[in-house]
Amino acid sequence: MLLKQPSDKIPKEMQRQFRYSGLSPSGMLTPAVKWLLIANVTAFLLNEVVGADALWRLFGLIPEQVWKGKVWQLGTYMFLHGGFSHLLFNMLALWMFGSVLESLWGTGPFLKYFFLTGVGAGLSNCILTPGSGVPIIGASGAVYGLLAAYGLLFPNSIIYLSFLFPIKAKYLVLIFGALEFFASLNAIGGASHVANLVHLGGMVIGVIYLKRSEILKAVVKRIQTSNRGQKESPPRRQEADVDQLRREVDDLLDKINEVGFSNLTAWEKRRLQQASEELKRKTK
Repeated sequence: MLLKQPSDKIPKEMQRQFRYSGLSPSGMLTPAVKWLLIANVTAFLLNEVVGADALWRLFGLIPEQVWKGKVWQLGTYMFLHGGFSHLLFNMLALWMFGSVLESLWGTGPFLKYFFLTGVGAGLSNCILTPGSGVPIIGASGAVYGLLAAYGLLFPNSIIYLSFLFPIKAKYLVLIFGALEFFASLNAIGGASHVANLVHLGGMVIGVIYLKRSEILKAVVKRIQTSNRGQKESPPRRQEADVDQLRREVDDLLDKINEVGFSNLTAWEKRRLQQASEELKRKTK
């Protein structure tokens, strides 16, 4: 998958965080995403050294064992992967969607959402398949939660499937959600070897959380406020310009009081004269 710059409904000052070129978001790597990537890659290398069976049995998500007290598996299963392609897909999605969301929300709210969707997705699987003894691994539950959040916040942003086929984020989320729903019907019956319940759970929990939380409201309010600022009337903009000019003149006058007019630079002298004349003109 490849993201096109998510510029729809985003004010200019926020767009500066989301500049993309080629296959990556301009090298953007936010703090939490960076450490999640490191943790997942480290766990994968440890898995290769120690062996999958030992780690999966202890740290993978096994519903019947969770109900017997191994609750830590709800958090640790997200850092284990079954192969390089499995790891690569999840980490690429984490990087692309996670970096955008962390830049928008901040590190704390992003981590809260990531683990809420990941742990919640695992718990939903345990509730629906309580007797399963098959280990479930991977960050897909949280990743699908990130995809759902991205689709809600940037519905018209373009995502390139397989780097070739453009599709709007809102349609991609709907398609993935429908596929995981129907696949989950088989998973409940034990006919699927893919953790579709985890995928679907991450999306559903993410949507419910965002719809009911203050995060989405805050982002929408921030966007609306910025858009109002961009569309403010000429008189309001003129008032802001006058205030800025007054601050410039006052700063330069303060400097004159401290060091004397002769010690101003040539640029400062010219700027004082220009700003004073412009201020007089605007306040007539």
